[in-house]
Order: sequence, then C-alpha cells, then structure tokens
Amino acid sequence: MKNYIKFFLFLVFVGVISCSDDDVLPDDANNPIEGETPDASNFSENFGAEISRDFIGRIIDINSIPIPDVQITIGSSTTTTDVNGIFIIDNATVFERFGYIKATKQGYIHASRSVTPTNGRNSITIMMLEETVSGTTSSGEQALIDNGNGASVSLSGAYVNADGEAYEGSVQVILHHLNPTDETVNQQMPGMLYAQDSDNRERALQTFGMLAVELRGENGEDLNLADDTTAEITIPLDASLLTDAPPTIPLWYFDEDKGYWIEDGIAVLQGNTYVGTVSHFSFWNCDIPTEAYVVCFNVVDDQGNPFSYQTIKITSTVYGSTYGATNALGEVCGFVPANETLVLEAFTANCENSAIHIQNVGPFTEDTTVNIVVTFENEEISEAITGVLNDCDSNLINNGYAIITYGASEQVVGVTNGAFDTSFIRCNDNLNYTIQGFDLDNLQQSDIFSYTFTTPSSNAGTIPVCNDLDEFIEYSIDDGAQSLLITSNIYAVLTDLLVADVPTLIINGSEPTSNNGIFMYGQLNPAPYIGTYDYLDFNDLENDRGFDISEYLGQMDNNTILYTLENFGNVGQYIDITFSGTYDNDSGTHTITGTIHVLRDE
Repeated sequence: MKNYIKFFLFLVFVGVISCSDDDVLPDDANNPIEGETPDASNFSENFGAEISRDFIGRIIDINSIPIPDVQITIGSSTTTTDVNGIFIIDNATVFERFGYIKATKQGYIHASRSVTPTNGRNSITIMMLEETVSGTTSSGEQALIDNGNGASVSLSGAYVNADGEAYEGSVQVILHHLNPTDETVNQQMPGMLYAQDSDNRERALQTFGMLAVELRGENGEDLNLADDTTAEITIPLDASLLTDAPPTIPLWYFDEDKGYWIEDGIAVLQGNTYVGTVSHFSFWNCDIPTEAYVVCFNVVDDQGNPFSYQTIKITSTVYGSTYGATNALGEVCGFVPANETLVLEAFTANCENSAIHIQNVGPFTEDTTVNIVVTFENEEISEAITGVLNDCDSNLINNGYAIITYGASEQVVGVTNGAFDTSFIRCNDNLNYTIQGFDLDNLQQSDIFSYTFTTPSSNAGTIPVCNDLDEFIEYSIDDGAQSLLITSNIYAVLTDLLVADVPTLIINGSEPTSNNGIFMYGQLNPAPYIGTYDYLDFNDLENDRGFDISEYLGQMDNNTILYTLENFGNVGQYIDITFSGTYDNDSGTHTITGTIHVLRDE
C-alpha cells in the first residue's frame, strides 16, 4: 500500500508493515539480536560517546504558523524561538547516535524531536499541538472522555499531582490522536520512532497510531493516574491500515525525560480501533518493532556539490517508506531496517515531486556511512547560493540566519562568521529567488531582497541586517580585502543623460568622511528595464546597453562583471541590483560582489 508521509529531518519508519494473511509479526520483531543482552539501566550506552553538534530549527503550529517564545532545550543548552519560530543552538552536547530536543510553551502540550546528529548543522522542525480540552471530569468519578474522532480514554477517578500527592478537584482531559497517514505526523509526534523494548533492546518502530493524553488540575497543574490504578485508551485506525493491522500489537509510551519510546503492554484490535490498558499518561503508540542500524548518507550531485536540503526516501518491501532531509553538507542519518536491500530515491520540491535519482542500498548489518551520487538525467540544474550577513555596524553576524525562497522551497540557513551557503535544484526556467536576513543577537532583520540565479553559482553579496536602514549600497573586493557600505547620501535617478531616448540609470553614493563611494552609470533596455547586463562600452553608447562603476574604482580591464537588475520601482520605490565578476588593474586580477537597494529619487 502507498503511504503519504511527509519527510522530516531524520529517518524513521512510519509506513505500515505488510503482514501475511495470518497477521503475524515479522520474524525479527520479537527475537533478540544475536549476542546482545543489554541491561535496561545501560540502554544509553547505545547512544555512543558525547559530542558537540550545531542545531537550527523552526517551531510551528498545526497550521504551519511560526510560534515565538518557545523554550528549546538540548542537553544543558537552552534558548527561545524568535518571531519566525526559529532557534539556533551551536555546540550542544548530544551523543553520536542520539540527540534530544525539547520544546515547551504554555498552552501547548510538551513537544520534542530526537535525531541521529550529523556533522553539519542539524535542521529541525517541530509542530506543536495546542492544549485542546476534550472533556472535564472530577476526582472520584469514573468518566469516558473522547475527542469526537474515535479516540477516547476511560478514567477511574484517582489522580496524583507531580509530587505524587493525591489530587481532589476537577480534571481537564487533553486528547490528541496522531494518524500515521497524516502528512505532518513526523512533525507532530515526540522524539522519533526509536525505542527500548521489553527485553531492553534497541528497536526502530512502525506505527499504526498514537494518542497523547494529558491531565490538568484546577490551577493548570500536571496530573497523572494514581499508583495501582489504570485507564483504558482507544486509538482509532485509519481505514487504509486495517488490512495490515495485526490482532494484537505492542504498546509503547514516550519517556519525556529520556527522549525515546519504551514498550509497556499490548493493545487488542477491536473493530477499527486498538484498545489497551495503561498505568500512566504520556504519548502512547501502537507499533511493530524491528531491528535497525544507523546509516548516514552523504549525498552529492554529479558535479560534486552537496545535495543540500533535499528529500531522500528509503523504501523497504516489508516496512514501507521513510523520508529524510539532507543538511547543508548533503548529509542525512537515521535508523533503517537491517538485513534488507532498500530502495533510495532523491527528490526536490521544485521538480514536480518526481524522483530525480533511484538506486538500491544495503543490506545493512552494522552502523555505516554510504556515499550517494545523484546523477541528473533530465533538465535538473544545481544552483549554489552564497552570501554574507552584516549587522547595523557592518560587523559579521555570528548568531543569525537567512531565509531563502525559491519556487516551492524555503530554506532556513544559519550563518558561520556571517557567511551562509546552500543550493537549490532547478527544473524549469524560473531564475528568481529571494533572501531575508535575521540577526538574533540584536533582534534585527533585513528587507526581502530579490535575486536572479547566475548559473551555476550565485553570490548574493553582503546583506545588511538592520531595521534602521532605508537604503544601502555595498560591495566587497577580493573577498573582503576592500569593502564599502553606504547607508546615506544616496541618489538614484532615471534620465537620458548622454543618449536621447535611451533610459539611463545613475546611482551615486559616497561616504561623507572619506573619498570612497560608487558612481554607477547604466544604459538600460526598454521598460520594465529588469534583466542581466554586462559592462557598458562607452565607444558605442548609441547601441550598447550595460553598466559602468569605474568612477571610484579606477582601471577595470578585462571586465567580466555581470549586473542583475532585479527590481525597478517608481519614484519613491526601490531599485535592486546585484553584481559580481572580475576585472584587472595594475595590481592584478580582482573579484567583486555587490548589492544595491536604493530608493528611486527621480
């Protein structure tokens, strides 16, 4: 059967098992791994050594709207999300095979994500669920609370608070059912589908459905079931899963302190629901376990460029499909089924969601790393993007990020010493993308700037991230050996100065305390003027169209600078230009990149 599960940032299986006609579990589901007899207290030894890793993430609600002011915890490191729901934690202490990220905010149930950390910056998305009350009861009363969609909990009426003391009073019951066929289940569920079974073995899981149950007292305090009492939970099954649903299935609860699932009991199939008995509340999960190993895929294209922020799908003939997303280095890691040849497919959102690369991988009998080369066979083009973010004082931003949007894809890319780099896969003639920069330390953001790809690599130049800037001109020569940022005394006018009826753009800006500046003279194509231009030949002004910036810079021989006029507004609106290339003078060959974001004066 086909599983419609959206990719996330780690590889975990959420497809259903294809059981036999007798509905038995796979042979390895309940068999020990040869030679492995772990102790429950030593389960964390599976995680490997402590390491430091970098993380960037976004916290959203069920409508994909960013949630600000969420507290994020990774080990002993904490931070909060900004207005875009973004957080960055660098040098967080995690383990080689396991990292645990917790997200909390009043009004939402506790959320988290577990990952197998990669070497590059790890990208995380968590969809938090609101504390929607399904019903209210009181201590001492039996009650059946349902969410209106088939999920329910039967309560005996005995409760305790977080200190283990008996609670008396009204009780709010919060229920959330997670359907494994929902495309956002990977973002909503806690942790990842990684577990400790009843024999204390490491297992990956395939889920048939989850139910979150949280209890709140009259003052909003967390409650749970009293000792020696139980409750009955009912988890509905999606109709598409009934054919493959076994008559009994292990139950697992999510341990919010440890960050993984723990086996505890069984659920019985009754009609189109699984029913089980539990002794405490958390997320509960109906899953089939399987032996699995951590596999890291290092993915590059056929030119050796990292296959960054793209989708990798792994399919098992037994356990269904799972999805992951590569990081900036083209890496993605996670648990995959053992001892089986798997199918790997590479996707990109801008290529009509069809696989652009397919190959077999495995079988795997231990943790390993696999190098994958994605060969473009159609019209796919890899577009690399680089740039730099500066703060209001022209210093490099060390705690910030850029949001880069192209077509159906949006990437949140962290900066290192102000610099960012990423890539997109292009499958059509759309060459336009946008960038917006954010400075988390100074709570500043830039405007949204438009750019055009200069295939195969595009340099966005230096972007000032400063709310106070109305306009600016910046350029950098020889990767920062010489640079200029002008934020005032800027003049931009459209005229026909030298050649009648030829639209001519003049932009002038200078530093008031030095002789540095820029004077740009450009003869343009007819309105709307936007497009790509090279250098202007002053010996053929009647016919040539292009730009010249040599007034302040001086000699510019063998000029290869290309200028992209992205936007040309009316008077009082913005003109946006980016430029990059090389030129020669008496001191040698030089590179230059620049960005112009100015208000049109005339």
